[in-house]
Amino acid sequence: MKRVLNLFDFKQQVNYKTEVLAGLTVAMTMIPESLSFAILAGFPPLMGLYASFIMGLVTAIFGGRPGMISGGAGATVIVLIALMKSNGLEYVLAAVALAGVIQIIIGVFKLGKFIRLVPHPVMFGFVNGLAIIIFMSQLDQFKTIVNGDLVWLQGTSLYIMAGLVALTIAIVVLLPKLTKAVPSSLVAIIVVFILVYFLGIDTKTVEDIASVSGGFPPFHIPQIDLTWKTLEIIAPYSLIMAAVGLTEGLLTLNLVDEITETKGNGNRECIAQGGANVLNGFFFGMGGCPMIAQTLVNLSAGSRARLSGIIAALTILAIVLFGAPIIEQVPMAALVGVMIMVAIGTFEWASLKIFNKVPKKDIFLVIIVALITVLLHNLALAVLVGVILSALFFAWESAKRIRARKSIDENGVKHYEIYGPLFFASTTNFAEKFDVTNDPDEIIIDFKESRVADMSAIEALNAVTQRYNKVGKKVHLRHLSDDCRRLLKNADALIEVNILEDPTYKVASDKF
Repeated sequence: MKRVLNLFDFKQQVNYKTEVLAGLTVAMTMIPESLSFAILAGFPPLMGLYASFIMGLVTAIFGGRPGMISGGAGATVIVLIALMKSNGLEYVLAAVALAGVIQIIIGVFKLGKFIRLVPHPVMFGFVNGLAIIIFMSQLDQFKTIVNGDLVWLQGTSLYIMAGLVALTIAIVVLLPKLTKAVPSSLVAIIVVFILVYFLGIDTKTVEDIASVSGGFPPFHIPQIDLTWKTLEIIAPYSLIMAAVGLTEGLLTLNLVDEITETKGNGNRECIAQGGANVLNGFFFGMGGCPMIAQTLVNLSAGSRARLSGIIAALTILAIVLFGAPIIEQVPMAALVGVMIMVAIGTFEWASLKIFNKVPKKDIFLVIIVALITVLLHNLALAVLVGVILSALFFAWESAKRIRARKSIDENGVKHYEIYGPLFFASTTNFAEKFDVTNDPDEIIIDFKESRVADMSAIEALNAVTQRYNKVGKKVHLRHLSDDCRRLLKNADALIEVNILEDPTYKVASDKF
């Protein structure tokens, strides 16, 4: 069953049986989620399915990561809720298309590489927060509407729902111990569906969320005024949506890279996401991005190629066109059970085991990123806060590393050999190294093992030299790399110091 598939320069070993079954499983889990978020945002329900079809197909073929699944994700849809309430659907479609353009630009200019700046503790926090969100969202299926209010299920309805969810989880957990020929998630959905259908069990189904029957996504140009005022309205939403989509997408791509021990193409993924969102804006899709839960369902089902994503997208379209009466009867309990197992699999349990083995700042990062993800549902903000905090922690640790080795040569000149970077955070420690009052009339500050990094460092040097000048003493700088000299040259009005030329010294330390 294995063949080599070549899709646009990606050669892949494909097990067709595994890929098809994985694609069908993914489609089953995407449908209720896409419908739920479309309804939550106030969109027509079919917009969710159209988005999953368009995003899934385009990114499966053109994206930068085989095995990754994209669709109508809640992370990006949540951004558009306020715009929908204030300006309506046409502005939402325009914002989705503009977000796609922004993502394409980011991919073309190869800015996706900046995902490397996301530290591992931030990744842990992001993934753990997302796992909690996935789990918590499933609890809504244990509620029903009574007299216009959303209340928890009670009595027989609750027991049936809980029992079917437990059966689904049991099948997902136990079946792989017997056979891995078919995805356990798909088997669980089919078994629970058959049980409910033939025994006539009264429980919530996909039909209770929304109808999934419709036609092919219609072409539609957003009916908005092409004015600067319109751009001012939609641009902020588009920027946030683009940022959230790419953040979740590139983090998911990194996660898949780790699981599969292969390498994806972040910039290619940015372009594919952008192209898919532009199409969403013109074909009544609500937009989207890679979906980590469905991606993990896909990988756990054994998929490692692009085919499963294509099958999932085409399955969703086929269901919209022809299979709605059947899919609408699928019990929500089966889908909830699958998604709960996905949430458990998504959570980085290893992050709990290392709490006593890693620095406290890393533990703090994991917790704060997870909390922001869960409480605000803003993935981009969570990652941004995590990266900023990581940078500040790094700066603080680097600032403490600066030190000076002191010596006096045979001519009575005192040498300060500086170790560690001189930058904004280390300037205070740097200034404390010098004994202006007791030093001889001439000193040399040696930067062979250091680097002058920024304007704050230049100001610190200026302050030190002024202190020596006030008491009639002379300061020389030595072993400055070319870029450090350029910094000082550009700050001639600030620096008051002599730079010793050392013709025998060749800069070999520019990689600090």
